[in-house]
Amino acid sequence: MLLFRDEEHAANWRRTKGVAQDGTMSLETGWRLAQLWYADKREPGWRRRTLEEAEAVFAELGLIDDFWRLRPAT
Repeated sequence: MLLFRDEEHAANWRRTKGVAQDGTMSLETGWRLAQLWYADKREPGWRRRTLEEAEAVFAELGLIDDFWRLRPAT
C-alpha cells in the first residue's frame, strides 16, 4: 500500500513509474474497508470470506472496477 498526499501526487508517481491507476482508494475508504474486513476476525466462528462475500464488501465501498474483481467475469 502506498499513500499519497493528493491525486496529483499519485498521478505524478504513476506517470514516472508507468503504473496504471487500478486499485486506488481514499484513506477514508481504506479505513472503512479495514473495519468491515476485520470486524469479526476475533469471533470464535470466524471463517475466511468466500470470493462472492469479499466482492460484496468491496462493492459496498464502491470498489467495483476490474481491479477489485476476484472471480473471472462471466
